[in-house]
Amino acid sequence: MIGTDCVQGGYTPGNGEPRQIPIIQSTTFKYDTSEHMGQLFDLEASGYFYSRLQNPTCDFVAAKIAKLEGGSAAMLTSSGQAANFFAVFNIATAGDHVVSSSTIYGGTFNLFAVTMKKMGVEFTFVSPDCTEEELEAAFRPNTKAVFGETIANPALTVLDIEKFARAAHAHGVPLIVDNTFATPVNCRPIEWGADIVTHSTTKYMDGHGVAVGGCIVDSGKFDWLAHREKFPGLTTPDESYHGITYAEKFGLAGAFITKATAQLMRDFGSTPSPQSAFYLNLGLESLHVRMARHCENGQRVAEFLSKHPKVGWVSYCGLSGDRYHSLAEKYLPNGSCGVVSFGVKGGRKAAEAFMKNLRLAAIETHVADARTCCLHPASATHRQMNDEELIAAGVSPDLVRMSCGLEDAEDLIADIDQALAKI
Repeated sequence: MIGTDCVQGGYTPGNGEPRQIPIIQSTTFKYDTSEHMGQLFDLEASGYFYSRLQNPTCDFVAAKIAKLEGGSAAMLTSSGQAANFFAVFNIATAGDHVVSSSTIYGGTFNLFAVTMKKMGVEFTFVSPDCTEEELEAAFRPNTKAVFGETIANPALTVLDIEKFARAAHAHGVPLIVDNTFATPVNCRPIEWGADIVTHSTTKYMDGHGVAVGGCIVDSGKFDWLAHREKFPGLTTPDESYHGITYAEKFGLAGAFITKATAQLMRDFGSTPSPQSAFYLNLGLESLHVRMARHCENGQRVAEFLSKHPKVGWVSYCGLSGDRYHSLAEKYLPNGSCGVVSFGVKGGRKAAEAFMKNLRLAAIETHVADARTCCLHPASATHRQMNDEELIAAGVSPDLVRMSCGLEDAEDLIADIDQALAKI
């Protein structure tokens, strides 16, 4: 069961060993012979030689997340941004193309549309509500992946995972799904056809605003060799790593994560610290308990806002009238998350006034925390986007994103009520 895996997955101590995951706070590891270390560098033996690539503490926690998602292998990264970058760049390089949902986190949009474009990877953004014909039209001969978010941040659109997976697989490419907001407690995208799952572990998985981090989980199901010509990085020898062909040597279960570690972590060094991994594991141990409360508070707040005369609209898939309610019933039957997006009547100025009057909820760029926090994305996380890009991403000037924490719902509603009354 997922609750048991949250508490005990990934690490099983032996007799007399630490009950809690040990923090291996060391950059390097000692070996008796150069031959043994050479086997590690040749990927002929398992073990550790430098924490920029792998560290035991980080691997214990990655194994837990892989188990929670139902994947074959996983790796931690220093941030969610690094996780999404590695997940895409591991298979799409200069001259390649990726199809992405348009309603994704602003930082991810900028990574794709600006930074990775400079690296020669081009993205086509499609509405998550697009028809199958519109989605089909976005593909090109050089398309290498499809990307989307289970629950988009901050638009809160719900991705039709099966629709996007069908399109991706029809073109012989994997579907990458960022599952940060839902977490594996509320949705396991691999069960719906996703091939690779990413997380900003900074959010619900950590849950306490302690450590920035990310994770990539491979389903172990995508057959790279069946599409050999599309993915030469996995299906032809890597001369920078002793001529290894990852898909042949490590199979479906291990090729993707091994390549991401041996190449990308080696060269980019987006390394998570063992201390951060330790904090993350503490958050994971209570994830299944906390998510239920986050969803309960999100539902209560959304219902209150939907009836308030000073609120123009509310986006929360738990509401029966929400446009994504039917998709949520399919993919998120036990709840979605604690994040509610809504528009204050009066536009941008009214939204800013509302936020200034909050007392309990804090204005933060953070989200998915034990403490309730609030953000006006158009003037913060999405400020690099022009009006057309904002609209395409599902962000309007009046949009307020409220991340409901673990406080009593009555106190959250009272704070919202008094802030709205002052507009």
